[in-house]
Amino acid sequence: YGRIDFLVNNALPITKGINECSYEDFEYALRVGVTAPFYLSKLFAPYFRDGSSIINISSSRDRMSQPQTESYTAAKGGIASLTHALAVSLSGRVRVNSISPGWIDTSYKKYDGPDASQQPAGRVGNPLDIAEMVMFLCSDKAGFITGENICIDGGMTRLMIYHGDNGWKLEQ
Repeated sequence: YGRIDFLVNNALPITKGINECSYEDFEYALRVGVTAPFYLSKLFAPYFRDGSSIINISSSRDRMSQPQTESYTAAKGGIASLTHALAVSLSGRVRVNSISPGWIDTSYKKYDGPDASQQPAGRVGNPLDIAEMVMFLCSDKAGFITGENICIDGGMTRLMIYHGDNGWKLEQ
């Protein structure tokens, strides 16, 4: 066929933090999470046709953190930044966007109680929430969207949490 219409970069199997992450672990996270998507984009560049799309999967961790996740957080922040850099470099031919999922339950369990109610959307996300955005960003309907990082997290990154809010308690 000689052409590539879409590239979706989604990988990062390591989440080690500052206490456990070795130099090799951290380098591996960056190689898989940032370097590989860069080189795939570079290698595929001659085969993209006008209107092609690259979708990079980042994480809501590109804007907020949990303890002991530095390798993952750094790689996801890197892919979010690589997204806007590639969007500029490949402009006119390839649209490049990223998606930052929040808590996505890949087992399709129905969470209720505090796990769901803490989410402004009232539920935990599922893979279809992400897949539908990927499909939209690959479509012509998203033809004027490039260089963007779209957060799909049920509103969690917009929620300020203080003791006593939304059922949260400070335990000492």
